[in-house]
Amino acid sequence: MVKRSRIIAFFLIVLLIGGAMGLTTQNILGNIKLGLDLQGGFEVLYEVKTKDGQPVDRETLVSTVEALDRRVNVLGVSEPNIQIEGENRIRVQLAGVTDQAKAREILSTEANLSFRDANDNLMMDGGDLAENGASQSFDENNRPSVSLTLKSGDEFGRVTSEILSMYPDNQLVIWLDFEEGADSYKEERMKADPKFLSAPNVDQVLSQKTVQITGNFSIDEAKELANLLNAGALPVELQEEYSTSVGAKFGEQALTTTIYAGIIGILAIFAFMLAIYRFPGVIAFVTLSIYIYLVLLVFDWMNAVLTLPGIAALILGVGMAVDANIITYERIKEELKVGRNIQAAFKAGSKNSLSTILDANFTTLIAALVLFVYGTSSIKGFATMLIVSILLSFITAVFGSRAFLALWVSSGLLKDKPGWFGVKKSEIHDLADNVDTLDLKTKFENIDFIKNRKTFFMISAGLIAAGLIILAIFRLNLGIDFASGTRIEVLSESRINADELKEDLQASGIETDDIVISGDNGEIGVARYKDALTKEEIADLKAAFEGKYGAEPNVSTVSPTIGKELAKNGFIALLIASVGIVLYVTFRFEWRMALPAIISLLHDAFFIIAVFSLLRLEVDLTFIAAILTIIGYSINDTIVTFDRIRENLQKKKRLRTPEDIAEIANRSLRQTMGRSVNTVLTVVLPVIALLIFGSESIWNFSFALLIGLISGTYSSLFIAAQLWYVLKKRELKQKGTIVTYKEKRKNTDEPVV
Repeated sequence: MVKRSRIIAFFLIVLLIGGAMGLTTQNILGNIKLGLDLQGGFEVLYEVKTKDGQPVDRETLVSTVEALDRRVNVLGVSEPNIQIEGENRIRVQLAGVTDQAKAREILSTEANLSFRDANDNLMMDGGDLAENGASQSFDENNRPSVSLTLKSGDEFGRVTSEILSMYPDNQLVIWLDFEEGADSYKEERMKADPKFLSAPNVDQVLSQKTVQITGNFSIDEAKELANLLNAGALPVELQEEYSTSVGAKFGEQALTTTIYAGIIGILAIFAFMLAIYRFPGVIAFVTLSIYIYLVLLVFDWMNAVLTLPGIAALILGVGMAVDANIITYERIKEELKVGRNIQAAFKAGSKNSLSTILDANFTTLIAALVLFVYGTSSIKGFATMLIVSILLSFITAVFGSRAFLALWVSSGLLKDKPGWFGVKKSEIHDLADNVDTLDLKTKFENIDFIKNRKTFFMISAGLIAAGLIILAIFRLNLGIDFASGTRIEVLSESRINADELKEDLQASGIETDDIVISGDNGEIGVARYKDALTKEEIADLKAAFEGKYGAEPNVSTVSPTIGKELAKNGFIALLIASVGIVLYVTFRFEWRMALPAIISLLHDAFFIIAVFSLLRLEVDLTFIAAILTIIGYSINDTIVTFDRIRENLQKKKRLRTPEDIAEIANRSLRQTMGRSVNTVLTVVLPVIALLIFGSESIWNFSFALLIGLISGTYSSLFIAAQLWYVLKKRELKQKGTIVTYKEKRKNTDEPVV
């Protein structure tokens, strides 16, 4: 009898959740903060230096951050991100700022106000200014000026009295950021545009609290100066070590194209799941939709910043979330094939897949956590999204999918309908035959993975040797993240001519032959310059190129110090992720599985590096993110194979000959190969969509993922298990017999594996 109440309950739950999603999704999307790579803006990393050369303490850093925050408020930028990094650095991220040149100027200007005599002697400074004592005003000729309110009129009287006595040099010179030894009133007064703000003659003693600065100001300039003085002078000097700026047009284009690519990739995954797994594919469609919604909801609750790599992580996360569904559905299909009814197959399949899913997700989480700790800026955004994706995919795929599928299974509607799970009746054994799921034949029975292991090893060795030669000849095409210098990315509405772009750069004082034209119609030009541009040079370049090309270029600069640190941190991140994964696999399985797993990971990582060297693709921070993601994914695939090997080992109980080990490895690989192929396809689909339809900014990132996914699948199927066989065979030679189940038999000293 069909229990319609279960089916009604399913539709009611889906309608309620769908309704809640429909009512809140637009609000959530509106609340999520976009990174500067998605809406334009700039990021700068300052090294903080004290003016007296003393070490920078924590209190000084905090006060500097507060001063920078007040200045950002002057700009009207919503939700700036200002963070202290290390012992003497401050990172400022301003997304959505419209006038980047003005923002950089206001941030880096020290704003030290000083009143000096004609001989440049200090008479008063900004400390004599009352709190919020500056305001925009007008002089007697109705010209814009700045009005200053001082703390003490008596002090100003003393200063004007002293200046008056210096006649005929009775000028009170007002400076902003006077440089000792470099600035001079007597030199500057001869210039058409002097550096000092104003130099009125003092004809009488003035004991007033209000002083007016007059000059050749516009109203906006007078307001900006007043706001800058109210924000306060910086207690330190700021030196730019790293900066990147993204034009608004670049950001808008990146957001649009990447979301479009994501939609195509996700729809392709849904279509694939429906074609392969039939009705469970429908359940996967529902839970994956909920998963995407929950990821965005949690991201909103965290008040996190969504970056371009973050969107890529979300899209990639959908593919990885499908993996948990695939593992469960493949287990259910196996249980159906041995003759169990729908309900029994569902329970057994769900139970047997849980540990595999847990192990696979945890190893990927290790790589994501390392990225979060050692990543900066957009890479940290990628890691955050990846961590959230992994945790929520486990919840929705394991508990959500099972809860929904359980309602249909328990309703009785699916009884005697294995075809709804993609299982043909001809594939089903009689339960009385007592066929075990581990004894099921697969379509890969003719493949002997172990017999051909030397061939696989030779292929990999040949590829590694070729890779080493390629690296020795071409080396890596290091981006400015690691090599230091300046990267200029130009966007045009028409095709860019490389020679013309070179001439335009020369006109801005930039000599370089390192120019690459890309984009579907050659509308993107990327130039690299060995030196770091100053903020003034960047402002001039942006103004000149916006006028000609119709959009501000993206400009990134990295100092040699930061480049070396990023390279070191990238290496450390890879090392820690690898060690963490080895320790976990050793704990959960055995070291003879951990060692092949890490060799496979290094194999995959090196293969990506060699391909990038051969194709001369730029290696930047997102490349490190791609490598770590592939490490997490590749181990995911390998773990599933090792989990099946462990299951087959326990059934075998004892290994007495090398043929026993080979049989276990071959059987496990044949049983998991279908799942491995299906999983890699679900992850490859969104990556290909990102490559074809996504933003040019993450093309290299997406390409690295694609190469890594292919290499990772190869190593999981043809390297890792074969290396385990070699190590296990040596163990067998030492011990004679290997016991493969947990409990020791009585009166035997045989070891337990």
